[in-house]
Amino acid sequence: MILSGKELSASMKAAMREQVADFPSRYGRVPHLVVILVGDDPASCSYVRGKAKASEEVGIKNTTITLESTTSQEKLLEIISGLNADDEVDGILVQLPLPGHIDESRIIEAIDHSKDVDGFHPLNVAALWNKQPCTVACTPLGIIRMLDAAGVEIAGKRAVVIGRSQIVGLPAAKLLLDRNATVTICHSRTKNLAEITRQAEILVVAIGRPRFVTADMVSPGAVVIDVGVNRDPETGKLCGDVDFAAIEPKASVITPVPGGVGPMTITCLLENTISCFLSKHKAL
Repeated sequence: MILSGKELSASMKAAMREQVADFPSRYGRVPHLVVILVGDDPASCSYVRGKAKASEEVGIKNTTITLESTTSQEKLLEIISGLNADDEVDGILVQLPLPGHIDESRIIEAIDHSKDVDGFHPLNVAALWNKQPCTVACTPLGIIRMLDAAGVEIAGKRAVVIGRSQIVGLPAAKLLLDRNATVTICHSRTKNLAEITRQAEILVVAIGRPRFVTADMVSPGAVVIDVGVNRDPETGKLCGDVDFAAIEPKASVITPVPGGVGPMTITCLLENTISCFLSKHKAL
């Protein structure tokens, strides 16, 4: 099965659109997501446009604040402080990466954790690892949504995650662990990597290297989730971290690139925005 994140994303957004349509009569308004873009990095600009488009499709209010790449850290912190205090703002996202003169950790920590729709704030990360209510990072959440939609049984399975980033690898491993998988985390220093990956019944690859995982590293019938988005050095086309053409015949389930995990990341951002909105109104 080729697991299309594009199709699942469309069905999830349709359900969210119905949900949000009822909000003005129940709560007086719709959720409001504010995205801050510093500089004009082409990839970042594309991602931000995608978030605005998806918000519009679902009926969420989206505001994009565009700042010059020379914007000071103090100015950015001032803007975030204002958004934290604004009761009409439910979600705040600062598009990464930021220019080198700005401390990303400081910026993430400055966002009110109850409006942190990226799930990167230390309080949300701590809550995830302590099994407490929290906002979960969008890509790992999307991976779980895809596995569930495909009917993949997670409990009791051997799962291997290649990559240990705070954004994907570590939270994905924790979510799989919380669903009772037995999880191994691998990375660039792992020895005998292929021996470990061949044991995986669920393999999540987020290492950022084009076609890094080859067919001999995957066991027949494995579920393969490819998080990578790279440019093929030979063709210049988008490709994932796994050799899709070689592995697809062996895998029971595999995600394509593009059209796999990517669309789910933005969809789960919208899901997080709605959750932050509802949490606020339940607390009132």
